[in-house]
Amino acid sequence: MDNKDRTAANETFPVTADVAPGPRTLAGMLQQEVLLMAIGGGAAAPTQPGTSAQPDDSAGALFGELTLLAPVGCFLLDSDTTVLQTNLVGASQLGIDRLSAARHRLRGFVAQRFLSDFDAFFACALGSPTPVRCQLQLQPSRGAPGFPVTLVGSADGEHVRITAEPAEGRLAALEKSEERFRRIVQSAGEGIWELDAAARTTFVNPRMADMLGYRIEEMLEQPLVRFMDAEGRSILERNIARRQQGMPERREFKFIRRDGSELWARLATSPIFDAHGGYLGALALVSDITQHKESVELAWHQANFDALTGLPNRNMFQERLRHEMRKARRDAVYLALLFIDLDGFKQINDSFGHQQGDNLLVEAARRIGACMRATDTVARIGGDEFVAILPGLTHVQDAERVAEHVIEVLNRPFDLSGQQGLISGSVGVALYPSDAADAEELLRHADQAMYAAKNGGRNRYSYFTPDMQAAAQQRLRLAGELRRAAARQEFELYYQPIINLKSGGIERAEALLRWHHPERGLLAPADFIADAQSSGVLQEIGDWAFRQAADQVLAWQRELGRPFQVSINQSPGQLLADTQAWRSYLDSLALPPRSIVIDVPEDLLNEPAGEALEQLRRLRAMGLQVALDDFGTGHSALAQLKKFDIDYLKIDRSFVAGLTGNADHAGNGDSEGEGNGGDLALCEAIILLAHKLGLEVVAEGVESEAQLALLRAAGCDYAQGYVIARPAPAAQLLALVRTGATPALTADGGVGMNAGARAGAAAVALADVADSGISAA
Repeated sequence: MDNKDRTAANETFPVTADVAPGPRTLAGMLQQEVLLMAIGGGAAAPTQPGTSAQPDDSAGALFGELTLLAPVGCFLLDSDTTVLQTNLVGASQLGIDRLSAARHRLRGFVAQRFLSDFDAFFACALGSPTPVRCQLQLQPSRGAPGFPVTLVGSADGEHVRITAEPAEGRLAALEKSEERFRRIVQSAGEGIWELDAAARTTFVNPRMADMLGYRIEEMLEQPLVRFMDAEGRSILERNIARRQQGMPERREFKFIRRDGSELWARLATSPIFDAHGGYLGALALVSDITQHKESVELAWHQANFDALTGLPNRNMFQERLRHEMRKARRDAVYLALLFIDLDGFKQINDSFGHQQGDNLLVEAARRIGACMRATDTVARIGGDEFVAILPGLTHVQDAERVAEHVIEVLNRPFDLSGQQGLISGSVGVALYPSDAADAEELLRHADQAMYAAKNGGRNRYSYFTPDMQAAAQQRLRLAGELRRAAARQEFELYYQPIINLKSGGIERAEALLRWHHPERGLLAPADFIADAQSSGVLQEIGDWAFRQAADQVLAWQRELGRPFQVSINQSPGQLLADTQAWRSYLDSLALPPRSIVIDVPEDLLNEPAGEALEQLRRLRAMGLQVALDDFGTGHSALAQLKKFDIDYLKIDRSFVAGLTGNADHAGNGDSEGEGNGGDLALCEAIILLAHKLGLEVVAEGVESEAQLALLRAAGCDYAQGYVIARPAPAAQLLALVRTGATPALTADGGVGMNAGARAGAAAVALADVADSGISAA
């Protein structure tokens, strides 16, 4: 029975063949060496004669580069026949992409009638350190014609190494394999580069020539270093001895293409020896990784540099700061850190738009950078915050000169598309090693010094001092206490009644936050709101106050059996945050939204109009009412009132305080009434304007019955202040409403308090509570 008949009968048999010697060219020797190695059942990388084979312990080097180019199929399989690795011929036999071979199992390419033979062969090979052979048919795809092959396999640890060669005779297979080898090499998707012992090019495939932009004949006989940059040439020269000793390499090199562009390539290089161990040259498998390198470089740049200004970002800044601090410690010199904040940038951004704001930042970055030495580092670490590292200083005055220069250049006008933008700079200076022991502490101290410069009037610089650190630590402690206060139920809302000046009844109240501090006692907002804002706790506190006020007004409405309103103070930052949770909470209580009035500061009119208007629309869409607080103290134009959807206007206490003269002489020119007349005229004008716009008016800070009378005569709608009642806990306010202890209309039309009212008010006033002055009281 011949081999063909035995294959059809599903029998296995050993195969032997003699291989005739070929020409002793480098390429010819390479092909014969690989073929004989593969047929013999081995798949290890070639070794220098006289040395023992050493396993390659890198995951990417399970095949040697010569095996990758072997003229027979070579496979490394897992225990379930998954193809862990294959060479070029193996991938061609199966009709798959070599680099994605791990998606396939070799068993899936065995013809159906040979599956049992393959299973028996594979089970035997999995447990055998010596080669096992089997003849069967492989099919690149189901339905396609199969072709006979001889599989030679043996165990390699937990894996199996297999070679697959055509089963039609060794010499014919050799000829066909050599032709297939040439065809595969010529059409390979990876570059193949053969070098002689002097590192001159003896062979390249079309892909390799195309990668560099040359014709094949232009590259032959040329030294490899001709195509490399200086760094690549240096690496190559340092590693010649390594290759000559028979050590394969995997390295990344940068080549220069014919057009001058860069080609990043990964070279897997194996040495080639003659039969006597003489070094003949090397064979390299070359993969183009330029796109990968560019992607990595882009990702690194994006992670370390600011996209707008091109300056190092916070990540790169911190790395450089730590590096420069190590150098300063080693060289016993000073290092200065400048923390630079742009004063007035927010107004520029709001007035000119974000695009012009970005343009200003780019120009500011350029100006700051121009103040520095080549060894200094400027980075952008926040919206309008920059830092500069000044290493190697021998005198601290050197930092002063730089800070002064930065302030000077930032004071110059900025051209914003034909318009001038004006800002200034506040600079904090901290020194290493005198001001800090590590990078984080140095940055924190420079930041504190910057805030000292800003609080000192801006447009100046300030050095860090220990007092700043003590104040910062106090703020940090207070921020921690604020975060715990809500959980410990240390916050409480006090309420100050607001009376209707026509009826004299209490129809509304303003909610005022108080903090029962465990050590400092009862605190008003002025004692902690600024720290709550800077530590990021204010939004959480504001949401808590909203829920508490909503709960309380609902309880009062049920007790009184009539509508009642509570107003709540909110800062612009709180208002511009997401307030959808407020609507959800009101819905859960089934509380009419008109029961809540949101007091917004006049400064809101100076926020970017689009954001402020949109947020006010959202509040009104919820059904909440809006009051403009402290009107008359800001810089907003009266005409801006028309743009905003507001229900109430609250006259600031500073105008009401001037209504102290005799009402009969108001405005008559008497010395006693001159100030009174002016303030009364302003109040009357505000009231008239508000009524023309359809707004109701609330007077804040009313402290005398004379002021009440003047305001009522001027047509004011509501009033609140100490003459009515001080802020009190919720239960006491309810008692005040129930006892009827409210200002009553006098017989002559003025506003005063009858005896019962005075007694009731005295019963609920908290003589030991002084209001913070943040809200009308």
